[in-house]
Amino acid sequence: MSEKKIKIAIVGLGFGAEFIPIYKKHPNAELVAVCQRNESKLNEIANAFNIPKRFTSYEELLKDNDIDAVHINTPIPNHGAQSIMALKAGKHVACTVPMATTVEECRQIVELTQNTGLTYMMMETVVYAREFLYMKELYEKGELGKVQFLKASHQQDMDGWPNYWPGLPPMHYATHCVAPVLGLTRNEAEYVSCFGSGTIREELIKEYNSPYAVETTHIKFRNSDLSAQVYRSLFDVARQYRESFEVYGSKKSIEWPLIEGKPLVVHTAKKPEPEIPEEVVCPDFAKLLPKEIQSFTTQGVYDEGDNQHLSFTQGAGHGGSHPHLVHAFIEGLIKGISPYPNAKQSANITCVGILSHESAEKGGEIIKLPEFTFAN
Repeated sequence: MSEKKIKIAIVGLGFGAEFIPIYKKHPNAELVAVCQRNESKLNEIANAFNIPKRFTSYEELLKDNDIDAVHINTPIPNHGAQSIMALKAGKHVACTVPMATTVEECRQIVELTQNTGLTYMMMETVVYAREFLYMKELYEKGELGKVQFLKASHQQDMDGWPNYWPGLPPMHYATHCVAPVLGLTRNEAEYVSCFGSGTIREELIKEYNSPYAVETTHIKFRNSDLSAQVYRSLFDVARQYRESFEVYGSKKSIEWPLIEGKPLVVHTAKKPEPEIPEEVVCPDFAKLLPKEIQSFTTQGVYDEGDNQHLSFTQGAGHGGSHPHLVHAFIEGLIKGISPYPNAKQSANITCVGILSHESAEKGGEIIKLPEFTFAN
């Protein structure tokens, strides 16, 4: 890669702080600014990492012509509006999941990237986790054979999380299970059908008028014979944190472990029945990264103590994905290529979740994805 550096601002320093050392060490990034409303916390972090520019106002940050791109890590309800503001201000955007909370916000982001030529990337961890990269490598080598079906889940106990989380409809935060089923073969969702199941506590229901403990969606792929099933739970379901992804092929199938930290299970066709399944310890894929950031696939990056963000500790580091996300975004900007998932792909992934909840409210009615989420 060239010696050019992209000047980055990180917005939101809870989960966002996990990315500071990665940008600091990436050979083609320069972390020039951070933004957080709490000024004392802002200065504490900026001082610790020697970051020159500090903003308590997102609007003021966007006026700074020295900033090329923003990496947004703010609460979910802000993602859409803040991405739109950044694109209108001429900034490239990386944004943590989901892209937005409405189909209309997704549409505006896609249109802005088309009209401006700016880059948008949704920073979806699962499609850069080592488990996904392992399955993708086998798929690209042809070792899976013909892919026949995909399945994924994201189960998490969100009790105790702040402000907007209590009662959130499960499929409104579904990208961790939708992205891998679409991302393996780089397919798009054409339509969805979703059912709700079970009932959460009354005090949670009133927040979003959503009763479902679990939502399960079938996704029909566009221009393909494939479909996938994804399911999601947030409250009142007894389950260890799990982001799972499973792929079933004609030659090999791979299943995510049931318990965090256990090996993957690879099933190989036409072997004697007892020999079909094999536990496989997933390799790491730091080799795909610049040497300066390779170590971040296997260790926490910001704070090993009590202040480490809960999503990182619950998610076991998101499968080593954080440096891969940073590199995909920076490499895309340096080389002028589209990182995965780009604006349209992110919109397709995000709208699956939004429209799935709508389908559940309508008893499983089939709902088509909007045209603007399709590549062509």
